[in-house]
Amino acid sequence: MSALFGTYARSELAFVRGEGMRLFTEDGTAYLDFASGIAVNALGYGDQHVTDTLKAQADKVWHVSNLFTIPEQEKLAQRLVDATFADAVFFTNSGAEALECAIKTARRYFWDKGEKQRIDIIGFTGSFHGRTIATLGAAGNAAYTEGFGPMPGYKHVHPGDLAAVEAVIDGNTAAILIEPVQGEGGVTAFSDAYLKGLRELCDKYGLLLIYDEVQCGYGRTGKFFAYEWSGVAPDILAVAKAIGGGFPLGACLATAEVARVMVPGTHGSTYGGNPLACAVGNAVLDRILAPGFIEHVEQMGKLLAYELQQLMQKYPGYITDVRGKGLLAGIKITPPVRAFVERLRDHKLLTVAAGDNVLRLLPPLIATEADIREATGILAAAFAELDAEASSAAQ
Repeated sequence: MSALFGTYARSELAFVRGEGMRLFTEDGTAYLDFASGIAVNALGYGDQHVTDTLKAQADKVWHVSNLFTIPEQEKLAQRLVDATFADAVFFTNSGAEALECAIKTARRYFWDKGEKQRIDIIGFTGSFHGRTIATLGAAGNAAYTEGFGPMPGYKHVHPGDLAAVEAVIDGNTAAILIEPVQGEGGVTAFSDAYLKGLRELCDKYGLLLIYDEVQCGYGRTGKFFAYEWSGVAPDILAVAKAIGGGFPLGACLATAEVARVMVPGTHGSTYGGNPLACAVGNAVLDRILAPGFIEHVEQMGKLLAYELQQLMQKYPGYITDVRGKGLLAGIKITPPVRAFVERLRDHKLLTVAAGDNVLRLLPPLIATEADIREATGILAAAFAELDAEASSAAQ
């Protein structure tokens, strides 16, 4: 019996090392990784630049507290500002913490303006923002909120309908919070027109627009951040997962107008942005922003989408939709998705289940054409296997 909380339906698979696109068990069995630790391991395994940077910083100083200036943190913040809409950054340890900071910043913004009643956040069904009380409330997914008490301060509408969003805006509304590409909820990419419409509603009613790019940001869609596809910038953005390449790190980015309200004492984090985390973060960013890297992701995303469309044409009885953007891809399937994920593990391919019975594909951003064709070949073999089993059962 494990001494751990029983909060995960864990596979018995255990990996002892990784190299590039593959993970290895103790007996040397290799698995092609199209899960990336749920979009975390953007550079795969064993990236030499990141590894060397971590080792070098480990020989200097790991942690000093945010009571002191941290040069690597200052450097990473400035680089993020230079590459995005933002003017200021707060570092965290995770995506949920980055969203907590975003929600607190939005509420504090209106408190600072004397509009203390404006605390409500409008979120969307199918969204996922983390496992804290505040982020659970923001998503409003009953599967996650059940048993944890009431979570006031949030309203939820079905995404895609701007009129429905406008209908719930009132004098208590502070912000709209959305993932430009939903991950956990079913790999849904929202249209440029919809995101522009949300921005217009925020501007019309004086609200803040918050993007959750914890999963879809940092190169995964073929842009540094997914919002760049629409050209619709937010007021606040949360990022994590890929920002540390596997090292715990997250960030809340904001405009100067919004960030100015977060004065000393309003927020904090003991570990957030410590020297070791930010040294790794800078090394990861070196690779993500290297010439040609994000363009490669965009091309591989197009190839993956094409291969999945071909699969859907070949197996229409098993695949009903291809979704996502870039290397955040999903296929809505008819077999129970969690059982299919296990079947793929038997074929030495790692994937992730998502809501709406969607199979999520999240390869490291270093994936090549050969990797994508190998993965889709395994998918084809698994669907062919299902076909054979169905035919055998019918006889």
